[in-house]
Amino acid sequence: MNPATACGAGRLLPRLLPRAAGSAPAQPLHLAGALLRLQQGAAAAAAAAAARRSAVRCSSSSSSGSAEPSPSAAAAAADEKKRVVFCGTPEVAALVLQRLLTAAAAPDSTFEVAAVVTQPPRPTGRGNRKVPQPSPVQAAAAAAGLPADRILAPEKPGDPAFLAALRQLAPDLCITAAYGNYLPSSFLAVPPQGTLNIHPSLLPAYRGAAPVQRSLQDGVPVSGVTVLYTVKAMDAGPILAQQKLPVDPEIQAPELLQRLFELGTDLLVKNLEVVWAGMGPLVAQPQNDAAATHAAKLTREEAVLDFSQPAAVCHNKVRAFVPWPGTFATFAMVEPSSSSNGSSSENSGGGAETVELKIVRTRVGQPSSWQGSSEREVAATKDALLIRCADGSVLEVLELQAPGKRAMAARDFVNGLKGRSLVWQPLQAPAGVPA
Repeated sequence: MNPATACGAGRLLPRLLPRAAGSAPAQPLHLAGALLRLQQGAAAAAAAAAARRSAVRCSSSSSSGSAEPSPSAAAAAADEKKRVVFCGTPEVAALVLQRLLTAAAAPDSTFEVAAVVTQPPRPTGRGNRKVPQPSPVQAAAAAAGLPADRILAPEKPGDPAFLAALRQLAPDLCITAAYGNYLPSSFLAVPPQGTLNIHPSLLPAYRGAAPVQRSLQDGVPVSGVTVLYTVKAMDAGPILAQQKLPVDPEIQAPELLQRLFELGTDLLVKNLEVVWAGMGPLVAQPQNDAAATHAAKLTREEAVLDFSQPAAVCHNKVRAFVPWPGTFATFAMVEPSSSSNGSSSENSGGGAETVELKIVRTRVGQPSSWQGSSEREVAATKDALLIRCADGSVLEVLELQAPGKRAMAARDFVNGLKGRSLVWQPLQAPAGVPA
């Protein structure tokens, strides 16, 4: 460890060692022992990183016949910025990458984004289903000017050729955000400072593929983000830092996901001083596995709304399932002549047209706001469709999408009904499944 790093570690250690409130300061012997272990670990990591960088520099300079670096060049190399490799794939990960690049460009930055790892191009979009498209992270990296050989897209992060390229990059730290691939031990062994992941939940709650969506579906009033070390078990590594965030009852999954990853990126950058000092594993706290909950991936089979549930349950599902797979409900479109009495308006037969609508945005209304003539009739106001759920609560539909149409405000959909009324239809059990 060079003197500057040792001095920085000495300043950080008393501040970060766990200590009970009101207890006396840690004994000097304990601090000295912890600092010695820290210095030894950091020195070993620094030496390994320096050796890898030296190998990279020597291999690149040998072809040009350059001489061995001078002592002054070696000293400059010891003070060079730490090398970070970022792994991510979707739009929200591209946002993280952009924030990391901005932080790396700051005058006092201690790191550089040496390379980006993402999933390979895949067919996407309605008009390009057969044409592979680069991931949002790959596109963002290219737009930021990263060389093509620093944007890696392996099929699997355990591929030998990819691991060889990663070792050649000699990263000090890897950072992941919504990468979407399992990281094997062979990957995790490469960066001496480990791999940090930004996870949008307050771990150990909501480990898994859909933490934001499942937390919104559950209606949690407070969410948050966790920066943790990656281990072989999913989202189970020691926690370096966490930050809570109150959840607006109207916020939808894309908005909350973006906000949490913004917070998580800033939280990670603020803790890099601890990581570079070699203290990350020392201050990171293990998770309570007994308190862990699982956030399973969303499925299309879950996308049907059930108005026999309370309006709050339906509302939470709508905001959780945006944009995919969305939420859907079936309605009968009843002509005015057949909706004059309650019994016929609730009957989907009699020639009434049925339509499946995608419910895009909702809110929970007041029970007194619904003024329908029958239990399942959908009432309309100037800006919403009002659905009286089976328990008497009211769901206000603010935005919806008809088949083959763009999403529209509820009032625009009502204008297109031309006097017809809507009646929501109970869920039908699939064939062969008892109702």
